[in-house]
Amino acid sequence: MGELGGRVALVTGSSSGIGAAIATALAGRGATVVVNSASSVEAGERLAAELPGASYVQADIGDPDQAESLVARAVECHGRLDILVNNAGVTAVIDHHDLEAVTEEVWDHILRVNLVGTWNVTRAAVPHLRASGEGVVVNITSLAGVRPVGSSIPYAVSKAALNHLTLLLANTLGPQIRVNAVAPGLIDTPWTADWDLIREVVRGSAPLQRSGRPEDVAEACLGLVNARYATGQILVVDGGMALR
Repeated sequence: MGELGGRVALVTGSSSGIGAAIATALAGRGATVVVNSASSVEAGERLAAELPGASYVQADIGDPDQAESLVARAVECHGRLDILVNNAGVTAVIDHHDLEAVTEEVWDHILRVNLVGTWNVTRAAVPHLRASGEGVVVNITSLAGVRPVGSSIPYAVSKAALNHLTLLLANTLGPQIRVNAVAPGLIDTPWTADWDLIREVVRGSAPLQRSGRPEDVAEACLGLVNARYATGQILVVDGGMALR
């Protein structure tokens, strides 16, 4: 059955890329997974059909009502919630020097999903995670939240805020719930498919000399799910790029 047998995991933004890899890895260790996406319904339903006992729930976590409904439907379907992986996020590719391109709408959209949406889902999940007795939250943040890099300034700021939210929640929700984060560097996903120049920089500079794969983030996430004496940790998964 695996070490996560009998446990239920909700992975937001999991119809493709990093989220799909995390959902697949959790299911491979025995967890029953709830797959979620705001759009890409067909891809989400297809992934859920491939994972034993999994279900799919469409919800835009940027909408507070939908965020609450997502958690409620997950618990209604599977009877409990033990693991929450906050992976859903958005970005806008804007050069950091182009301040005029960063409109109020850009700020609102990115913060509403990446930060406030994550907060809404987590808050709704807390009673169920407490009832679990071994509740776990893993936030998928970014190297952009640790260093002054990233696809845009609002994106980087949202991830830095999410890192700090991780620490605050870990400090508040223990001992019943552990809260940690994984901060990936450049990962090969549909988001980054055309980031060839950045990919070459990473390959030429990072100690591990490659960009990451979604499975690399999934492995780190599994590690934090199983690390029962770790909370409030931000695990950077970037091939060592932060060292350079």
